[in-house]
Amino acid sequence: MSKVKMSKKATSIDMTAMCDVAFLLLTFFILTATAKQPEPLPVDTPASTVQTKLPDTDLSMITIGGKGTVFMGIKGPDVRIRTLELMSEKTGINFSDEEKEKFGLLDEFGVDVAQLKALLKMKNADRNVAGLQKGIPHDSLNNQLQDWVKLARTANAELHDKQLNFAIKGDAREEYLDIKKVMDILQDQGVNKFFLVTGLRNEDF
Repeated sequence: MSKVKMSKKATSIDMTAMCDVAFLLLTFFILTATAKQPEPLPVDTPASTVQTKLPDTDLSMITIGGKGTVFMGIKGPDVRIRTLELMSEKTGINFSDEEKEKFGLLDEFGVDVAQLKALLKMKNADRNVAGLQKGIPHDSLNNQLQDWVKLARTANAELHDKQLNFAIKGDAREEYLDIKKVMDILQDQGVNKFFLVTGLRNEDF
């Protein structure tokens, strides 16, 4: 008895649904992603072979640029806002809820506290114009950096019940004395352990 030959049919998979899902996911990630803001104080960090990663939370970054200009950043919007509230109590400068919310979105700032309200009124792009922010005062007569450090530590302890870590990011061409001033401010408050931010280089370099 002869075998019945089955007709061969071309197999195909409808990818329409898969394409729809892929484009939906792509659209979602594009719309929810946050663009990285340019650094208000770009610095050329010294090279190093150490690959220690900075903590993602409970961290404050102190950036030192040209002529000893100092900027400060605090991880976590809640800690930033609480730090601003404590600084408001200390200085008597009142900040509205809107200003506190805007400050919570700042990655870094570098102005006298008296000029902070004017800075918060600006758009993001205007705040990062080179030379606009003159740095946080940190001399013997007006050491606001010391106050920010102390109050940021207090805010982090209140909200997270953890010690705030500090990282110093200095320009490779910056004079040692300018960086030492910041180290002294930290050590005066008992902060003897902190990170030094460097750029990665090859060990054979």
